[in-house]
Amino acid sequence: MGTRSIRLLVVDDHEPWHDFVSKAFRDRPEIQVVARVCDGLEAVRQAEQLQPDLILLDIGLPKLNGIEAARKIRDVSPDSKILFVSENRSAEIVDAALSAGGAGYVVKSDAGSELLPALKAVLDGKRFISASLATQLLATTGLSVLQITPFSWVLGIISWLSRLYI
Repeated sequence: MGTRSIRLLVVDDHEPWHDFVSKAFRDRPEIQVVARVCDGLEAVRQAEQLQPDLILLDIGLPKLNGIEAARKIRDVSPDSKILFVSENRSAEIVDAALSAGGAGYVVKSDAGSELLPALKAVLDGKRFISASLATQLLATTGLSVLQITPFSWVLGIISWLSRLYI
């Protein structure tokens, strides 16, 4: 991720999530949370004003949902990477999020182990999908194995195999 500080915009309407992200990156001086906002319209405004390197974006937001916000953010801050972080596991929603400009999608319940690897993958220009979604998405969308980060693909296979043999 280099020596330059990563500028992060956190967009979620759930205060405990903001606290989790702040704690997760507290000991990582290379990651700077530049703003925390609670709705989609403010996310677009802050993205335009701050031009962050990365935006952590929830789906279910007031005023403007995360997918619509991502479309608008693409126009006002085209160099910002978008990493969706949501508890929504619908393949259609994940596909819509990625089609709207998301470079990755992390299920919130997996964020403890996947948020940092996802952040690194997205900033390196790769796509990241939570392991708990990888096999589902491969079966239901047009994503190919090459579009999913190898780490998440391997975790997805392990998860799928563990359900078969346990």
